[in-house]
Amino acid sequence: MSSPERPPISRRGVLTAAGAGATLLALDTAPARAAAPSPLLLRSPGRAGAPSVSGLHLQFGSDASSEMTVSWQTPLPVRNPRVMVGTLTGGLGRTYGADTRAYRDPVTREEVRSHHARIRGLRPDTEYLYLAVHDGATPEAGTFRTAPRGRRPLTFTSFGDQATPQVNKAMPTEQITLWTQDNYGSPFAGDTTTAVERAAPLFHLMNGDLCYAQLSGDPTRVWRDWFINTSRSARNRPWMPAAGNHENEKGNGPIGFRAFQTYFDVPRNGDDEFEGLWYAFTAGSVRVIILQNDDVALQDGGATYISGYSAGAQRRWLEDELRRTRADRGIDWIVVCMHQVVISTADSNGADLGVRKAWLPLFDRYGVDLVVCGHEHHYERSHPIRGHQGNSTMTPIPVSADPHRADTSRGTVHLVIGGGGMGFTSNQLLYDTPKAKVIVERGTERDPKLLNHYKPVYADEPAPWSAFRDKINPYGFCAFEVDPGRPGGKTTMNVTYYAVTGPGGAAKPVDTFVLERPRNDGHP
Repeated sequence: MSSPERPPISRRGVLTAAGAGATLLALDTAPARAAAPSPLLLRSPGRAGAPSVSGLHLQFGSDASSEMTVSWQTPLPVRNPRVMVGTLTGGLGRTYGADTRAYRDPVTREEVRSHHARIRGLRPDTEYLYLAVHDGATPEAGTFRTAPRGRRPLTFTSFGDQATPQVNKAMPTEQITLWTQDNYGSPFAGDTTTAVERAAPLFHLMNGDLCYAQLSGDPTRVWRDWFINTSRSARNRPWMPAAGNHENEKGNGPIGFRAFQTYFDVPRNGDDEFEGLWYAFTAGSVRVIILQNDDVALQDGGATYISGYSAGAQRRWLEDELRRTRADRGIDWIVVCMHQVVISTADSNGADLGVRKAWLPLFDRYGVDLVVCGHEHHYERSHPIRGHQGNSTMTPIPVSADPHRADTSRGTVHLVIGGGGMGFTSNQLLYDTPKAKVIVERGTERDPKLLNHYKPVYADEPAPWSAFRDKINPYGFCAFEVDPGRPGGKTTMNVTYYAVTGPGGAAKPVDTFVLERPRNDGHP
């Protein structure tokens, strides 16, 4: 998990980088213009009561080597939101205006505004610094590195199901139910953020169920808490999110994802109604595809049941994306990030037949290498799988039993990485002998613990695809180190699952294995 050494960045450090004799920097108000020949002066923030820059975070554009978006939120309207971008040696030379989106939370009636400054034309594999500000606010600083272009080494990380470090129990323990507690956070939600930042990946994949605002009596506060926590890392490297079932908030837009779609500015998918719910980006020789599984899952798990909401639009987009990607000689790896799972050996949510039916044939046809998920709050992985048995659960067929190395040109490896910090964990629910329960129907019986939700109908299956399960450690993340290899040879991805064990992001390696495949560069 090596990375280029980066100097600590603070506002004082940024000011110094802009010029040793300067005490203030320029705030350029033009949308984007050429670098000034020397540092200018930044007007001091006014005292008009402007809200602060909050929840600063980054997202890649579709080309991670040249595109980045800087985002933050405010509870009130602001004037002239903008981002200044430069380098540690060259100062802050360009200013980009930010677009603003807003939504009104259906529970609190609070209006939230999110500001997005899209930065384009960046140099590949280059370190930048930036300041985000709006009139009357103190600038907030961060850094980022663009992805390399072409076949170069890079590292990324992944986990899902984080929640927040704030544990809010409004009732005595014996009276707590799902609906009287604001969220199900734990202190480990803060530790996992610290662990990711210590690992210093190029980017982090967030496998759905970000903050669990959907379970809260004060959703906007939970979103704020989550961004305050994750901004410690997400201001320095993109945290690329998949929307999970708990991002589906009742009454928040036509299908419940308006908050998610407001907070994040990710690559476009061409469908205005569903922008942000599925998308893709390229970093080096890796194409990352983000999916939204409530569209195909059978489980009734969000604020409302929305299975089939895209009427096939997401599947058509995915097949077109996979076809073009696998034909691209510059791409070796296809990584899919989604929430609900294809594999699970825990007596918890279970695998979902709807996801298996919708996605596995496409993953097989176009040779998806790796799938990272959350939803189950533990860590486990599969052998590479290709095809399925002709039974009612479509049991995936493993193509190899090697526990340490997997050829992903022969089959797809699935990872469940759901230990981001959520207070309820499922590692203790892993069956002693690997087996699975699979959701095969939504069900018709009401679940009294989940108000208007319906209990799923399950079918059991053996788990010949099971490769590794961590029954001991509830929290952690995976790091993926891509080695492009040599022309005509193989490329590898070294994977390590780190259990996060305490404050300060303390982590220990628990599972290590290697993915490999032939390079796709056309050499014999």
